[in-house]
Amino acid sequence: MVGLVAFGAMTALISSGARIAIERTDGWTQQRRITPLASSAYFGAKVITGYALATLTSALLYASGVSLGVSLSTERSLEMTGLIIVGLIPFAALVIFLGHLLTADSIGPGIGGVVSLLALISRTWFPIGSHGILCDVGQFVPSYWLVRASHVGVGGRAWRTTGWI
Repeated sequence: MVGLVAFGAMTALISSGARIAIERTDGWTQQRRITPLASSAYFGAKVITGYALATLTSALLYASGVSLGVSLSTERSLEMTGLIIVGLIPFAALVIFLGHLLTADSIGPGIGGVVSLLALISRTWFPIGSHGILCDVGQFVPSYWLVRASHVGVGGRAWRTTGWI
């Protein structure tokens, strides 16, 4: 369940980039430039929307876990949730990047491919082991640290300095 919370939050936040691509393709971003709306407010709203989706996804997964008998201490759950919130920051930047890089037609497959690749490298779906190329590369990918944050809920250690960097 804790791995799915990280995966769900990451997917929900990255999926909000689709709106940016669609609005850019439809010409809304050009229209927005002639309004007094600041670009920082526009992108801030997109990031906040992504975080809201990630929060909703996490809440639903927590509720599902509780209904199925998963028992996590309140302290561990709060620590895990806090680390996941911080761990989503690089994905907020990725959302803006993907929204500007891809078109409305290509954003769906692009997001699916990026999320799948990040989930594979970060040990979201299955353990990779403690050595090898995927383990070495994974430590430099933000999704790896996001999944590590979720493992705090079941007794894992919080990030070391490498994770914060």
